[in-house]
This record gives sequence, C-alpha cells and structure tokens, in this order.
Amino acid sequence: MRSIMPSASVEREHLTLVSSLRAQGFAIQPAAARPQAGVSYLVAAGEPIPAPARTLIVGSGEREVLPFRDGQPARIAYGHDDAAVGNAFARALIGGPELPTAADPESLALLALAERVAQADITVLINGPTGTGKEVLARTIHLQSERRDGPFIAINCAALPETMLEAMLFGHQKGSFTGASSGGEGFFRAANGGTLLLDEVAEMPLNLQAKLLRVLQEREVVPIGATMPQPVDVRVIACANRDLQEEVAAGRFRADLYYRLSVFPLTTKALAERAQDIPALAATMILRHAGNRPVVPWPSDEAIAALVAHDWPGNVRELENVIQRALLFCGGDTIEAAHIVFDRPSAPRLAPVAAPVDDATLGQVVQLSEFAAIRETLAACGGSRIETAKRLGISERTLRYRLAKAREQGDDLASGTQRAISA
Repeated sequence: MRSIMPSASVEREHLTLVSSLRAQGFAIQPAAARPQAGVSYLVAAGEPIPAPARTLIVGSGEREVLPFRDGQPARIAYGHDDAAVGNAFARALIGGPELPTAADPESLALLALAERVAQADITVLINGPTGTGKEVLARTIHLQSERRDGPFIAINCAALPETMLEAMLFGHQKGSFTGASSGGEGFFRAANGGTLLLDEVAEMPLNLQAKLLRVLQEREVVPIGATMPQPVDVRVIACANRDLQEEVAAGRFRADLYYRLSVFPLTTKALAERAQDIPALAATMILRHAGNRPVVPWPSDEAIAALVAHDWPGNVRELENVIQRALLFCGGDTIEAAHIVFDRPSAPRLAPVAAPVDDATLGQVVQLSEFAAIRETLAACGGSRIETAKRLGISERTLRYRLAKAREQGDDLASGTQRAISA
C-alpha cells in the first residue's frame, strides 16, 4: 500500500483530495520530523519540501499542473469546482503509471476487493467487456500480492495460432516437432514464482483446455516431447470478454475448467456505466501523453461534459484515443470541447415507439421498442452485427435471437440495412 503524508494545511484546505486518496487505497501517515522512505508528501506553497522527488505542492486558485521533472517537486493548483479533475491529476502524480485509476464508487469497491483477493494465493477469473481494464486489474492483484517480486506474464490466447499455443504455454523439447531446433520453457515455467495472465481464455481450443485443467490441478506441466512432468509455482488469472457460463452451455468451454478458474470471479463494467471514472481517467491519460510540454493542458468543463455524455463503445481504449487526439488539437493550456473528436457518434437512445396501448400488451410495446432500437443501431453501424451488439450492450447471440424473432413475426430488421448498403 502506498503512503502519503499531507501537511496540516493540506489536510485542512484540501480535505476532499486527502479523502479521495484514502478511498483509493493510500495510507495516510501522520506528520514526521524526518523524511521517510517510500512516502509521498503533500505540502502547501511556501512550506518546507521534505523530499523534492516525492513531494507534491498543492495550491488553490487558477488551474495548473506541473509533473515531476529533474528531481523537482510536482505542482498542482485548482479550485473547488475543478476537484474531480484536480484530484485525479494529483492521484496520477503521486501514484505513478502503475496505480489503477478509479473514482466511481463501484470501481473503488472493485479495487478494494481485488486488494483483498491479492492476499490469498487463489485463481481469479476477471470477466468484462473488451477495453475495460481487466489486465490493469490483474496486474494490480499481482503487485499487491506476495508474488509482487516475481514475474508477471500476460498472454493473449486469441493472438497466437492454435498450433503454437500449446508449446508457448507448456514448453517443448528440442526436436519435439518440425522447426523445434531448440527447447523452450513455455510461459508457465517462465512465470514460476509469479503470476500468469491468460487473456481471452474463452478462445482456447477444447483440447488445450483439458491440459490447462491438469496444470491447475496438479501444479505441474509436461512440455511437448517430454515424459516427465515439471512442477510450477504460478498464480493464474484468467480474463474473458464473453460469459463463460454461456460458453459452457454452448459446449465451447469445459465446465470443469470454468469452475477451476472461477475460484474468485471479478467483473469489470463498461465505461459508460461508471461515469465518475471518466474525468479521473481523462486526467490520468492527459498526464501520461502530455510528453515534455511545458504546461499540461487542463480539460474544460465543456470538454468533460462531452466525454461523460458519450456512450463509449470502445471503453477505456477509445477514451485514450480521444485524449491523444485532443492533445494533438490543443495548442494551449486548455482542452476545449472542440478538441474532443470521437471515432463515431453515440448510439441512438432507446426510445418508446408509439403504439396503440389499448390494443397491445406491455410486452408487445417493449418488443416494438426493442426492434426499433435494433433497426436504428444496425443502420448506424452499416449493418455490422458485431458493432450493433456492442453498442446495444448485448451479446451477438442475443442479437441473433432478436433478429430471428423479428423475422418470425414478419419484420426483417436487417433487410433495410442491406438494401441501403447495396444502394
């Protein structure tokens, strides 16, 4: 746990900042006469600076943020109305790039839960949409566990060809297959004593799922071409952007492996569902990508409002793209709303469809509204069902079911889109 030592004046005049840092897991240390190792300091302008490279000077008034440079203290100043962004800048300055960003109550609760999970050496399954910070959460668990000094290795199961995945995971001996001119230890043995992150685990072929299950049960791997198992001491964290219980029901994922991975499940939410995280994440990303600018730009209230109003189909990754774009367009010390350029406009809001309520049941009215929303979103996405499902916040399977149900009732929701595309 990181520790901070605010001066008495900072505690008195910037109570919301100190409270925010405490909520994000910082330990608040009482003032001491001598600088202490590993502690960051918060002081007011004009107060003594205990350790320049670890001291943040906090002021009030006109917006300003200056990062740590050349061993000099960082500086930040802002008023009460800018507390959401100012507190996030301060957190990013003190915490550094490895500290996850959170301000929404549910996100803070998730981080607190992850900290408790880190103390128990158990397997964790993190589920959530793509781009919502699953790997960040996994790395946080690793850094707060007793394995923090060991390796953290992340592998994307969807990014490697099926023919290579087994050798990459479990290792191989020289000559065990064509092209194996030398042996390889594999990711499990490379992560020995640390943590192995299996991202997109739902993409793992069924035959490899059985071998992964054995590794988790026996804590040993058998490299390709070997006859003797080799012990491994690895904590496994698995991530998936699809509901693994649905995958099990569809026969695409082993039930026994699901229960072995899901010792402690965690779930990340879409960015649009945690609006209070958006200003904090924006400030963190501005600081990350501002480079060596003499002045770090501060987002205006209108810019923050535009960010919060967006539906973020690409989640945090899309937000980072938008922030990098805004920094490119911004030539001064303020990011304005005009500098916020999205990849695509927000999806149309679900709106009720006019219907003769006295002649229709409530279920029929809801269904008509649902069909209308699907038709509009399909058109906005150029007929892409994958993008449509993402924008509507449903799975592709659910979308296919809704389209089939509409066809059964004589309403082909996709036909109009196809005609528009062909025209």
